[in-house]
Amino acid sequence: MAFAEDNYEKAIIQLFQDELGYSYQYGPDVARDYTEPLYLDELEPALTRINPLLPEGAIQEALNKLKHFENGSILQKNEVFMNYLQNGIEVSYFHDGEHLAGIVKIVDFENIENNSFTVINQWTIIEYSNKRPDVIVFVNGLPVVVFELKSPSREETDASDAFLQLRTYQKEIPSLFTYNAFCVMSDLATSKAGTITAGEDRFMEWKTIDGSYENTQYATFDTFIEGMFDKKRFLDILQNFICFSNDAKILAAYHQYFAVRKAINSTKKAIETDGRGGVFWHTQGSGKSLSMVFYTHLLQQALNSPTIVVLTDRNDLDDQLFGQFAKCEKFLRQTPIQASDRANLKELLDGREANGIIFTTMQKFEESDEPLSERRNIIVMADEAHRGQYGLEEKVDATTGQVKIGTARKIRDSLPNATYIGFTGTPISNKDKSTTEVFGNYIDVYDMTQAVEDGATRPVYYESRVIHLKLDESVLEAIDNEYMVMEETAEYHVIERSKKELGRMDSILGAEQTLNALVDDIIDHYENNRAQELTGKAMIVAYSRPIAMKIYHKILEKRSNWTEKVGVVMTSGNNDPEEWHDIIGNKSHKDEMAKKFKNDDDPFKLAIVVDMWLTGFDVPSLATMYVYKPMSGHNLMQAIARVNRVYKDKEGGLVVDYVGIASALKQAMNDYTKRDKGNFGDPNIAETALPKFIEKLEVCRDMFHGFDYSKFMDDSATDLTRAKTISRGVNFLSAVNKEKDKEEYIKQALLLRQALSLCRSLLTPEQRFEAAFFEAVRTLLTRITGDRKPLSLKEINQRINELLKSSIKSEGVINLFSDIDTGFSLFDPKFLDEISKMKEKNLAVELLKKLIAEQVSLYKRTNLVKSEKFSDMLSRAMKAYLNGMLSNEEVIQELMKMAKDMANASQEGNDLGLTTEELAFYDAITKPEAIKDFYENDELVSLAHELTDLLRKSRTVDWQKKESARAGMRRMVKRLLKKYKYPPEGMDDAVATVIGQCEMWVDNS
Repeated sequence: MAFAEDNYEKAIIQLFQDELGYSYQYGPDVARDYTEPLYLDELEPALTRINPLLPEGAIQEALNKLKHFENGSILQKNEVFMNYLQNGIEVSYFHDGEHLAGIVKIVDFENIENNSFTVINQWTIIEYSNKRPDVIVFVNGLPVVVFELKSPSREETDASDAFLQLRTYQKEIPSLFTYNAFCVMSDLATSKAGTITAGEDRFMEWKTIDGSYENTQYATFDTFIEGMFDKKRFLDILQNFICFSNDAKILAAYHQYFAVRKAINSTKKAIETDGRGGVFWHTQGSGKSLSMVFYTHLLQQALNSPTIVVLTDRNDLDDQLFGQFAKCEKFLRQTPIQASDRANLKELLDGREANGIIFTTMQKFEESDEPLSERRNIIVMADEAHRGQYGLEEKVDATTGQVKIGTARKIRDSLPNATYIGFTGTPISNKDKSTTEVFGNYIDVYDMTQAVEDGATRPVYYESRVIHLKLDESVLEAIDNEYMVMEETAEYHVIERSKKELGRMDSILGAEQTLNALVDDIIDHYENNRAQELTGKAMIVAYSRPIAMKIYHKILEKRSNWTEKVGVVMTSGNNDPEEWHDIIGNKSHKDEMAKKFKNDDDPFKLAIVVDMWLTGFDVPSLATMYVYKPMSGHNLMQAIARVNRVYKDKEGGLVVDYVGIASALKQAMNDYTKRDKGNFGDPNIAETALPKFIEKLEVCRDMFHGFDYSKFMDDSATDLTRAKTISRGVNFLSAVNKEKDKEEYIKQALLLRQALSLCRSLLTPEQRFEAAFFEAVRTLLTRITGDRKPLSLKEINQRINELLKSSIKSEGVINLFSDIDTGFSLFDPKFLDEISKMKEKNLAVELLKKLIAEQVSLYKRTNLVKSEKFSDMLSRAMKAYLNGMLSNEEVIQELMKMAKDMANASQEGNDLGLTTEELAFYDAITKPEAIKDFYENDELVSLAHELTDLLRKSRTVDWQKKESARAGMRRMVKRLLKKYKYPPEGMDDAVATVIGQCEMWVDNS
């Protein structure tokens, strides 16, 4: 017996009961109004229990607010509910003749056992349609978590199907999601949680019960459930780790939850000791800014409302981080403020004894030595805490005698009793002792390896194109010297030396001939290898502002129609040439550029930057970065992390290097964890993606042994020739004796495609052509033989054409099976005629089998008689074919006959004036062969009409689950049959068929 979906459902319920102490109810056993998603039998007593000092009037007012939300979107209602959940419901009520105000708590976060935790399966809700989510977790009668499960033993469904089902629920029973904290999709192998706004790629696993990050490559379903739904932690997540950021609802990932909790404990300890709260290192792209928001939120209750000073070292970073906090101000329950200067910062600190989230830059501490505040309840959160300018010690310039005091010392002197915590996306350098002196040791480390394994980020790969610029040895030596300057600590004399080098490097890298070669190569590389990748977004990092402008103008010289495609984003200065102003623009122009670049559909694809957007700027679909600027250490790692964000099926980010950053990359990796160095120490695509591509290319070649696809790769081949070669390739792998080969090929060709997306620029035209053929065959096999979606010929043609355009620059429309472009229709005579003429007989069998199976599957939900008839016919035909009793041609004829029978059967309802539903009942009534000898056909048609109408008018959801209600339905149907004196004597089996059809209708309507 297979371990099916209902077995898995029972296992999860048992886990909640036995391991976590939740109570359980079977949904259909709860007497209730099916239009109400709340479990009122638990909710009303819970509100009274949690709020013992409030009168009944206050409780009823809160209940009324919970049951009736103002009109708005699901998201708007859900945001109101989450505020109720986390902060209580403000109520106004009369008591003893007096008008009072108060707050009704709907969850007791202080006393866990004062809440009811219930798991219920098959909880039916009727709204736009009837839906029964698999499992819902209720807290105090509130349906806060919806589980959608898929069978672990059915290959055709998985967690992705569960995600789509959750999306359907949001459309069909939206009221349930008013009360939703988060959703879970699981098929035993994969269990992930996400909010109502999260795409599938943002549903995340919960990989630990205790916060350990060891052995977390794969997460089991029980670790997921015990990790998230332990009662204490579950309530903590609901109260403190779910927030809204504009139109996005955010659920903290497991690494954020445990790290923030550690940071709170570390901060408490630091306040009592040396004020060093520690360093929070979570790799770039893993949600550090949101972790800072969750940390700030928790500090309010953990430390009795301290004042928080958020410190950055650049204005644009201050703006970006402030923007993130501002989006979450409702969750933070206070409005963040940006200090305009040091005097304003002092005023903001002096004007309060508690509370406040104040943003400032380090430069404001340079403006005076006067203390800003001596309060102890100030927490300083420093972003990018690894920077060298956090030095504590005083340094003397040997030539001038000038004393240079470290910025960290000035900050300490300005806020002498504050507690300091550092947040960073890159590790502290082994040589950097000042950072640990200021902040202390690591609180938590979430490295690149773990982030990639968790799906929080994507890996970054590297491609060198230095050779294409033909730089001579002296230029390369000058670039190396520039790296050396940057690798030293940022002392005064080093900064001065760097300024001198800058002018020299600008003249070298800004040379006319070099820039011409650079722009030619970037355009060639982008158009041929990266423009088709995801949304085509790419970033060019220029050495300096003048060079950025030169690159911009040269690109437009060579591609005059790219005016909307390319733009420059950099700081502006008072001394800038006048012609720059229209291109760079003011702050609002830069903000508009940011919106355009973050919009996947906007034509702005290539952003030329210098320093801006290299830290804290996230565009998930950005997959390519062209580097024309020496960078090292954390600056380099932060910059290249712009391309590591998660987006749909993005394989990874590609960094294209024009200034030789390979050695700087390896040097920067020295400060990372051992496993990061092992996994990402050499991200060169020539050493990683290319060998993988060649290996998978050989595998695919071997699987096509005996099949000649050389015509596809012939330079003179037409689109029609290539299309025919593709369909013959699909036919070759669709042979009866190649079923296992076909499944393996689909897996291997997918791995080939993933490697191709990264190393396409290193391949020969022949390799690209060959890979295009293998990918086209894989795409068709997946669509034709898979069970995911109905086959659309138009879609296949479109995808193949796009594939060929991007891989081999083919133009024109590829049409694999003729000029039909409206999609396959099983009942279209033209299509059936087309199939009968196909030379690729294996492919014809696959197509017909898939389409007939889809129609049979449809009948299984609607028409008992046709389902049994055609399912049996299909099964017998395919069994005979697979056993060699029928040839290709013979099985095609059998399937064609079946398709025509189905077409005729479909038309029969129209001829009788019956709907699809009524025809199903007519088929059940007329199943006995001799039945029409006893009745006029008009009588049978009338009975089908009346039977359908009777069921529709008296439908109740109880039929679906309660046997007593089902028995009542059967009695009602039998009374109607008796009225028509149906069935004739001796045909008692006919009633069973009709009742079976009625039950099918009940279960699927």
